[in-house]
Amino acid sequence: MASPRTITIVALSVALGLFFVFMGTIKLTPWLSRDAYNEMKRAYKSYVRALPMLKKMGVSSILLRKSIGALEVVCGIVMTLVPGRPRDVANFLLLLLVLAVLFFHQLVGDPLKRYAHALVFGILLTCRLLIARQPEEQLPEKRILSVNGDEQPLIHEAAPEKGKMKVS
Repeated sequence: MASPRTITIVALSVALGLFFVFMGTIKLTPWLSRDAYNEMKRAYKSYVRALPMLKKMGVSSILLRKSIGALEVVCGIVMTLVPGRPRDVANFLLLLLVLAVLFFHQLVGDPLKRYAHALVFGILLTCRLLIARQPEEQLPEKRILSVNGDEQPLIHEAAPEKGKMKVS
């Protein structure tokens, strides 16, 4: 049976991955929701206006929105379907992306209700990454020594820990 840690990581990975695929798709195409797509277009125009440095670098609101949307879709698919290290890399990239989006929202002075979802999903990404990076807890093996056909635990394992009494 899978450990609770593994179940938690998989559940968070799939849920977060699907969320970011959904949000990235909204940024890329009006196919899911025309209203949300138009709102994203408006928001990214205000982000580029607030950061003239982007304009000087040749980054338009369309390029910024589509780049972020594509990265969200790709990382979301990796988080949902690909196990192991790539999932952690996608988690980290999405966390950096969420931090950038939170910065954009603060820069243009959006109220909390406009970016609360980004804050919540940033916290979830952080929790998932922290849980995934913790080492798996291993149960100690019991070694058995066979003496004259009788199985006995090894001496150093049979002795009580220092400062503790063994009560039988």
